[in-house]
Amino acid sequence: MSKQRQNREFETREKTIRKQAWKRPTVLPDPTPQDGYTFHWVRVSTMGQPDSTNVSSKLREGWEPVRAEDHPEIFSDAVADARFKDNVIVGGLMLCKAPDELVQERTEYYDQLTESQMNSVDNNLMRENDPRMPIFNDRKSKVTFGRGN
Repeated sequence: MSKQRQNREFETREKTIRKQAWKRPTVLPDPTPQDGYTFHWVRVSTMGQPDSTNVSSKLREGWEPVRAEDHPEIFSDAVADARFKDNVIVGGLMLCKAPDELVQERTEYYDQLTESQMNSVDNNLMRENDPRMPIFNDRKSKVTFGRGN
């Protein structure tokens, strides 16, 4: 009494695929990537009040507003401000893009600024150093797991 077995070539794994758990949707949707560009959300308003200072500073940094027609996959809010009516805006944030080179230069600038500030703090700290009670400036961290024996 042997059972009729189906050939393994005809078996599918569709029935064994695990059901995906529900995840809360992201507040800001991800735009379709474009080669050579980085996307960034820029604050246009806070609690209904326009934030033109922030917008103008970001535009001067090189961020360009993204037009809604270029990204139809993103649902955009209706905007009362005539300057941004054709742009992608979600919850008071406007989607902008900038060339990757510009973003890299900006990142390097701020990394260099941070490094110079850390060097300044270190120099100021070591100036206060006294040989009778030396200050150790050890910026290393150590991660251990378990008991640490």
